Amino acid sequence: MKKLLLKFLLIGVLTVTGCCSGGAGGSSVIHGMVMHHEAMIPNTTIYIKYKAKELPSTDVSKYDAHVQAGSDAMYTVSGLECGDYYLYGVGIDPSLIAPDNIVKGGVHVKITKDGTTTETDVFVTED
Repeated sequence: MKKLLLKFLLIGVLTVTGCCSGGAGGSSVIHGMVMHHEAMIPNTTIYIKYKAKELPSTDVSKYDAHVQAGSDAMYTVSGLECGDYYLYGVGIDPSLIAPDNIVKGGVHVKITKDGTTTETDVFVTED
């Protein structure tokens, strides 16, 4: 009886501690670079959707947060819990002629353990 109770207790602990919900409030970080082909795309806005594995929308008002990539095209999203995220970048490729110089694209990122840093580049393309 004690072994059975111990098994159920262990399963319960693993279920609670192994569950990653995704969202703000954790200690994990996602960082990387925004790229269009081999070119870095500086100052891109990266939109973050919590608990998402696929592109949820191109309507950026539907995202949970956003960060700005720097002039070096590097972005950092910090304070995340473990879980699934979709990053969607919208920027301008200065090598292209306006108005066709807007580039967009996204990537799914999974954080499997709190307190980790995940490096993921966001690749964008023209419409």
